[in-house]
Amino acid sequence: MSGSAPGRSEHTRRRGDERGPALLDALLEDRPEPDLVARAAGCLDVPEQGRYAVAVLRGGGGDRVGSVMEAEGLRCFRRAGADREVVVATLDDRDPAVFSALLARCCPGPGGVGPVAEGLGRLGASRRLAEVALLTCLPGATEIVRLEDRLPAALVVSQPELSARLVADVFGPLLALDPADRGLLVGTLETWLECGGSAGRAATSLYCHRNTVLNRLRRLERLTSRSLTRPRELVEMMLALDALRLTAQRT
Repeated sequence: MSGSAPGRSEHTRRRGDERGPALLDALLEDRPEPDLVARAAGCLDVPEQGRYAVAVLRGGGGDRVGSVMEAEGLRCFRRAGADREVVVATLDDRDPAVFSALLARCCPGPGGVGPVAEGLGRLGASRRLAEVALLTCLPGATEIVRLEDRLPAALVVSQPELSARLVADVFGPLLALDPADRGLLVGTLETWLECGGSAGRAATSLYCHRNTVLNRLRRLERLTSRSLTRPRELVEMMLALDALRLTAQRT
């Protein structure tokens, strides 16, 4: 853990170093301990109502995280687990995007960043949502993602039972296809969505003719009994696509 405050006595600093990790763990786990927030604020020498950023990193970022954060004026606290590391940083009046950008510079990823914790008492909630953001990262990903940028996918991964039903309902006939055929249609849909619904741009990205893209999308519409031109059905397709991609990594 890094970020000791200047001006404290050596005895007080040493006591804070000893008790700080346990109190921080209690905050991150939302343990119902009496006066926890006040005790943690005093021990860690941080404000109870300050603004904090919380990230969960798979594999951790090592000592470089603390040095990079502190070089930018952010006090940083790190708690390492078996296969992941939690990083908490003081934001003061900074944009939380600064924290994410610094992590991307010094961490191999993947990692998830929760919403800003408005006060020490919200660290646990932010940590839980950072875990959800991390779950939206595909295998092999090296990105640091913010929950706010992954809300649809986060909704999908946080409800696995409903996600499985959504996939079965929307993509049931598609799942019965040969894997290569299914992959072609799913890949075309993904590319079309990434290209903002432009068949021409998708065709360029896929190295095929525009009509080929349109034919694949029409076939997909027939298989799913849904139209990509109807907003509600398009939303269903997009959520089912996220569920298909993110659940496939866990099967």
